[in-house]
Amino acid sequence: MKNIGKSVIRKEANDKVTGKAKYTADFHSPSMLHGRLVISKYGHAKISAINTEDAWAIPGVRAIIVGSPGILTGEEIKDRPPIAVGKVRYYGEVVAMVVADTEAIASKAASLVKVTYEPLPVVQTPSDAVKEGAALIHEKMLEYEREPHVHPFPNTNIVNQRKIRKGDVGRGWSESTYSVEEFFSIPTSDHIAMEPRASIAEIKDSGEIHITTSSQGPHMVKKLLSTYFDINVGKIVVHTPLVGGGFGGKASVQLEILAYMASKEVGGRPVKIVNTREEDMVTSPSRMGLDAVVKIGCNAAGMLTVAELTYLVDTGAYADKGIHLSRASSVDCTGPYHIENIWCDSYAVYTNHPYPAPFRGFSHTEVHFVFERAMDILAKKIGMDPLEFRYQNAIKPGDRTPTQTLLNHSNIGNLRECIDRVKVLSNWEQGQCLEVNERTVRTKAISCLWKNSTIPTNSSSGVILTFNEDGTVNLLSGVIEIGTGTKTVLAQILAERMKMSVEDIHVRMEVDTQTTPEHWKTVASRGVLMAGRAAIAAADDAICQIKEIASCVLRARMDDLEVANKKVFVRSDPTVSLDFQDVVYGYTYPNGNAIGGQIIARGNYVMRQLTHLDEETGAGKPGPEWSVGAQVIELEFDCRDFTYRVLRAITVLDAGKVLNYHGARGQVTGSISMGLGYAAREGFIFDEFGKILNPRIRTNRPLYYGEEPIEYIVDFVETPHLDGPFGARGVGEQGLIGIPAALANSLSLAAGVELNHLPLTPELIWQTKEESKLDSF
Repeated sequence: MKNIGKSVIRKEANDKVTGKAKYTADFHSPSMLHGRLVISKYGHAKISAINTEDAWAIPGVRAIIVGSPGILTGEEIKDRPPIAVGKVRYYGEVVAMVVADTEAIASKAASLVKVTYEPLPVVQTPSDAVKEGAALIHEKMLEYEREPHVHPFPNTNIVNQRKIRKGDVGRGWSESTYSVEEFFSIPTSDHIAMEPRASIAEIKDSGEIHITTSSQGPHMVKKLLSTYFDINVGKIVVHTPLVGGGFGGKASVQLEILAYMASKEVGGRPVKIVNTREEDMVTSPSRMGLDAVVKIGCNAAGMLTVAELTYLVDTGAYADKGIHLSRASSVDCTGPYHIENIWCDSYAVYTNHPYPAPFRGFSHTEVHFVFERAMDILAKKIGMDPLEFRYQNAIKPGDRTPTQTLLNHSNIGNLRECIDRVKVLSNWEQGQCLEVNERTVRTKAISCLWKNSTIPTNSSSGVILTFNEDGTVNLLSGVIEIGTGTKTVLAQILAERMKMSVEDIHVRMEVDTQTTPEHWKTVASRGVLMAGRAAIAAADDAICQIKEIASCVLRARMDDLEVANKKVFVRSDPTVSLDFQDVVYGYTYPNGNAIGGQIIARGNYVMRQLTHLDEETGAGKPGPEWSVGAQVIELEFDCRDFTYRVLRAITVLDAGKVLNYHGARGQVTGSISMGLGYAAREGFIFDEFGKILNPRIRTNRPLYYGEEPIEYIVDFVETPHLDGPFGARGVGEQGLIGIPAALANSLSLAAGVELNHLPLTPELIWQTKEESKLDSF
């Protein structure tokens, strides 16, 4: 193959590296106004009064909007007012919005809006939220409009439960010789995309609503605005330019709603709202937290027999994607291991935290942290090498998933080959622990991963191709370019199918919902699968049209023609041919007669044979395939001050087929780096009022330059996914999923204590060791 597997430079690279690329905040117009949010300073409180008198006194203020009963938003349960009404439920919740001539005026006026609060009890963790007598965050939860599969628990903070029931748990425990039961916790935090969220709204004189937004799902923005405000969906046009990173945080719809409300309040003038970094971390959707109890057992030979799991997903003050996150937590609840007997309860639980959006991995990182930690603890208990323990329990073709889907080579790939490869790359045989000197040890540990997508069963994607007179092709897809390079990969797929150079494929990076075919959302590592299959279908459509015109001119049957190198020719005699430029705009005979016209091709793809999950057992097919992999973290640990440095981060993924080698390697390396920051230092710290104490990158931060591992090692196994374009599987999220667990496993070995909570700071390690000393007395 000439285009697949090659390291093609990204189509938008030049604009990005030269600073020419335009993002939402870069768009301006002379009539544009600016919005600024007034946010709550409490995690849970009644709103006694809002005084806007001083704010209105600032010249240039055009509107001040406060909450009013009526509109409620939310994807699976409508529980969230766009602006708080009556009370606030998390620190950072929007309580008012100022619209003014300039951003500076809006900020000044917003600072003068005085809100009087009556503090209420704060629910800090999902474990606290489910206790009897816990303060209710939504007293009228049962009155909210919701999807049929959402079942809130009356008079509690539990908004939904998802069950997995496979096999016979009683039999599983009777067959087990060894078991462990552990409690784990992960705090909420932020996605920290380079570009803060931003939205612009304008209502035209015609009634059309134009939204420009840094969104991963512009077609979903269009759909939800139509639903929430009862607007004809055809009147809403959503434009998304390049997006400066998303990681799932820009899949939720928030600022778009506020920008529309602001524009409506000022007579339809364009209004821009751009989050500050602090606002982006506290007021917009966050990364989910998790409390979990994991109990697993194995027989004397080290074969897993049973798993009993309770996952409490911190869905914050509002559900948004929390219900879906809890569902995804249950689908792949055991990690990539064959277990016959599983009982899992995954709950979406309200707390007084920011509500969650998807985060790279869509709950799988959290689930893998808790389950892979339990796997390491159980391996120690039975005295078995943790890599071998995982190898012999690795899920494989012929096994069934927790949702009882039968696996084959196409939909599961080859985890054991990933483990074998990472074993060699990590020099595992040299041992897991080495004493460097009297205060330093070097350790390594493993985790494994798998991921399915759990997206709607009717998720679809479309691609349109238009041909230029010189025979080059324009590719339009609703995939959002969020830094993944997906649109360049689509060009490679198209070029390979049409047997032409990728340089002759022009890709439109920007998306608008009026002219760009729909792609459900750019999430879940599904862009290449869905849009790639749509691109292949569009290529086949184009080839058919080209052959149809050429067959008339060359006087040959269509099935005797081939298309390659921007030509269409007779298979048995390639000298009988036409250049693309002679046919892609139709063909004109010497006498002036013309046939055909511009080639405009289209293709689409919809997920195939996916099913809803049974509400009592969880049985069903949630996604098309599972990506699997194995990861090892090697580090040096200072036994005196509990600091550490990651030496090597090693990842082997089954990619099905690598479509763009350097692009895929870059995606995985970035994922690993994100996973290390997530595990080592990221996490919100709340005071007794629910206030976030570290809403800045310098206090809640990813890895800094110079803190990266000394070496990243990324390798791929290729077991084709037959439904994927050229056999490809997703790799955009997978490199992150097992990293927190591998880091915690390595540090637990180095420190001599079990580290079951994130983030893995030196203070946490010290505290855990001190607690273990007390427990030993």
